[in-house]
Amino acid sequence: MGKMPDTVSTQDNAGLLVLAVDDEAPGLSEIKFLLESSPHIRRVLTAFDAAEALRILRGDYEQEVMARTKAGLPPVDAVFADINMPGLSGMDLARVLSAFRYPPALVFVTGVEERDALVTAFDVGALDFINKPINEERVLKAISRVADRVGRTAAPTATQAQAAAQNPAEPTDDEVIPVELGGTIKLVPRATVRYVEAQGDYARLHTQDGSHLVRIPLAQLEERWANAGFVRIHRSYLVALPLVSELRMTANGYAVVIGTGDNAKELPVSRRHTKELKERIVRPPKSGW
Repeated sequence: MGKMPDTVSTQDNAGLLVLAVDDEAPGLSEIKFLLESSPHIRRVLTAFDAAEALRILRGDYEQEVMARTKAGLPPVDAVFADINMPGLSGMDLARVLSAFRYPPALVFVTGVEERDALVTAFDVGALDFINKPINEERVLKAISRVADRVGRTAAPTATQAQAAAQNPAEPTDDEVIPVELGGTIKLVPRATVRYVEAQGDYARLHTQDGSHLVRIPLAQLEERWANAGFVRIHRSYLVALPLVSELRMTANGYAVVIGTGDNAKELPVSRRHTKELKERIVRPPKSGW
């Protein structure tokens, strides 16, 4: 998997927040350096693959990204992504970005022929593309196009950011979780997750088709998915409340049943979570799912 994102910050609060994605360190360093040379750029985040980029865009590492989404802005102003990357390609990343509630501008960085790059860029709604070897003038032109598109909404106001920081961003229905499966990276939609099981510092996502281990603590998913109808029923389990078909008494206390028929799954409910769970089932919140 990718490394933790590298960040560059300035004292200036104006300008663009951008994310650069490239699986090759020299290419990533070069595009990062050229982006930082533009007066339009305030801060650069970096990712070594598309899966890491998605975690950054979800706000897993950056409070500012969460604040922007809560304020009704894209998580970053623009993504500069290499097309040819192992696992999830730049094209795969572009398709996910297009489903965001607030999609950032997309600029491809590619080594393919110009005509092919143009077709690819327009097919997925990219704003621009930069051919390799990277030319400084071409990078600055792409940044200028991003700045023109963003206009006066390049960053949330101080009031918006402060309010958003106090209220975590609400996940969108199209949130996806990148997971490794047999040497490849698969995108698992949150909507397909029935329940989540804690496994140390990891979490196992259980779907109708199987399970996937991800490097996300259960407590973090509990906080992120609270507004999407997921509730903690046990120190080891987080469940999708809309999928709970029964709350029953057992010899050891209460248990919930997820789903029906042959696909039903019974999970224990701890004593400390029983009262809250009963209240959620009887009087579910007005917002959340």
